[in-house]
Amino acid sequence: MVIELKKNVSKEQAELLSKTYNAILFKEQEGFVLVTSSKQKEITAELEQAAKKVTVTSSDIQLAGKEYVSTKRTIDFGNFSIGGNTKNTLVITGPCSVENETQINQSAELCVSLGVKVLRAGAYKPRTSPYSFQGLGLDGLKLLADVRAKYGLKIITEVKDFSHVNEVIEYSDIIQVGAKAMYDQGILRACSQTQKPILIKRGFGSTLQEFVQAAEFVLSGGNPNVILCERGIRTFETKTRFTLDLCGISWLKEYTNLPVVIDPSHAMGFAYGVSDLCRAAVAMGVDGVLIETHPTPKVAQSDAEQQLNFEQFTSLYHSLKPIAQAVRYNIV
Repeated sequence: MVIELKKNVSKEQAELLSKTYNAILFKEQEGFVLVTSSKQKEITAELEQAAKKVTVTSSDIQLAGKEYVSTKRTIDFGNFSIGGNTKNTLVITGPCSVENETQINQSAELCVSLGVKVLRAGAYKPRTSPYSFQGLGLDGLKLLADVRAKYGLKIITEVKDFSHVNEVIEYSDIIQVGAKAMYDQGILRACSQTQKPILIKRGFGSTLQEFVQAAEFVLSGGNPNVILCERGIRTFETKTRFTLDLCGISWLKEYTNLPVVIDPSHAMGFAYGVSDLCRAAVAMGVDGVLIETHPTPKVAQSDAEQQLNFEQFTSLYHSLKPIAQAVRYNIV
């Protein structure tokens, strides 16, 4: 249950109500909000007197659900936005990992040449093997900050664990919570304390309910700027890295109020299939696509097989515009 309190309810009153009814409390522009378990279906006379609006929800997908907010939330990046009524599909690209100054500058130059506004690259890499490249860490974040200052791009990069979450929040414009970190409540709660956009990737073994409930940790902490990213789930199929859940994308669009983007690179795991998946998702009217590119993919220090070279990405990028226009979206 979501209980929006009246404007005249003070912070002290709201905190007391929160303790009395074992509810999460956070503040929005129009006042305080209490969130209880969805199992609670009725409120007391005391709460009713303080409440401006009460939303009874069918599950613990509450703040992210359309039962609470029936329209898609808008995520504002300053000079552009997604979600809401924008009908924008945001293209994000860059290498899996920032490896050196030359590589990340070349990637930034590609973005600028095409009009891509957001550069992705990992500084902390949650690799499956301890012997694989783990990223440049803080030095990588500083390289990304230099690129942002030089080229005027927005930067998205991943949090691997709680030990560096504050560094990533400080240096990036968009914080990516990776598939392996989706259940890390320490990361999610830290992300709830900023107002920067948070992109949460679906865990490859997570249900849609679990996925959206991860977003609830951020929303219920007071950060409304959450984006969901479908990046493929593990199925019985072994010929591709994962299976991109287009059915899940339709469900998220129908039942949640959060913008949805897709990551075809991690879903497919091989460069040859990335463009087709990307075009299919754009035809569905997604709010963004996250595509890995590299100046020379074969020498990439992580995920070499799935990254597009610059020529491949340029061709894909130009092919997306007419598809987006066909479903009344704009590529930004």
